[in-house]
Amino acid sequence: MKKILINFAHPAKSRSNINQALRKAVEGLEGVTINDLYANYPDFMIDVKSEQALCESHDIIIFQHPFYWYSTPAIMKEWLDLVLEHGWAYGSTGKALQNKLFFQAITTGGDASTYSKEGHNGFTLAEFTTPYQATAKLCNMIWLPPFAVTGIHQGLAQEKMQSHAEDYRRTIIALRDGFFDIEQAKLQPTLNSDINTMIRSL
Repeated sequence: MKKILINFAHPAKSRSNINQALRKAVEGLEGVTINDLYANYPDFMIDVKSEQALCESHDIIIFQHPFYWYSTPAIMKEWLDLVLEHGWAYGSTGKALQNKLFFQAITTGGDASTYSKEGHNGFTLAEFTTPYQATAKLCNMIWLPPFAVTGIHQGLAQEKMQSHAEDYRRTIIALRDGFFDIEQAKLQPTLNSDINTMIRSL
């Protein structure tokens, strides 16, 4: 069983029904640690050694966050700046994260059609997330496309929200237990493009 670390960052999580639903779906799962960055570091004084130890003790690292201004909330950038030290995360002796799986679980206001060359945002999610692909590459991690829930500003019916939450739970469990098709997932625009194809039966 693989151990999964979810670095959760939302500065107003009480107002985000979808992020609450996604988080609730995986809370309490064996082998899953939820690291709430805003709750743990309200002053942004990140404990670098503690965060590095968390990463070292897990096999899969997930950043769950709203897609603020085509990126992450501020504390996640602070986390990246401080925790991914040269000689630990990258460089000739920086092998702490080598071969660990890495992806983002993101929620966006615009729907999927807005994330295209022809759409309102002018770029795809894959293009917007290239800094995180590059980060994974530099740290010798295995990058996967994001688990993405789009169209939040249009309103999500409770049934649809629960469907996304269940897909997230299934994804996490399948990754933990080793029956998620990693190679096939790398070819998809998002990790949840076709959940039933990604999850292999044992």
